[in-house]
This record gives sequence, structure tokens and C-alpha cells, in this order.
Amino acid sequence: MRIDKFLKVSRIIKRRTVANEACDGQHIVVNGRVVKASYDVKIGDVVEVSFGQRTLVFRVKDVKEHVLKDGAGELYEIISQ
Repeated sequence: MRIDKFLKVSRIIKRRTVANEACDGQHIVVNGRVVKASYDVKIGDVVEVSFGQRTLVFRVKDVKEHVLKDGAGELYEIISQ
């Protein structure tokens, strides 16, 4: 699954277009490397998302095409905020 779609499905970023713009703006880092929106997310990847002055770091636990709102938090594990 592409990183921009994963960020939307997991509800870390609400819209896919915003996730795509974050990737274009080099605000998404996976395993220490800046990635494009087309990066293929894998279980175990460590993702850093920069929101202005804050950075959210999480580990991918599962990759699913569709999840309900209650199950979105099960796709990742927060390492630091």
C-alpha cells in the first residue's frame, strides 16, 4: 500500500491529498529516509510525520485496505509524539 493511502486509512492524516502534499513537502520519513507518496509501506517500518513543530513517530503493525474508525489505531504503534 502506498504511504499516502496508509496515512489516510490509519487516520493519521484525514485526507489523502493532504498526505500526498506532506510527502511532496518532504515531511514524511520512513526508516530514516525521506519518501515520496508512492513508497510501499511494509509491516515494521518506522514512520516520522512532521506537523509544523511536532513530529509523530510510529511503527507500522498492520496494512489493511479498509478499517473502521475504531480499528484504525491497531494499524500502528506510537513510539513518540
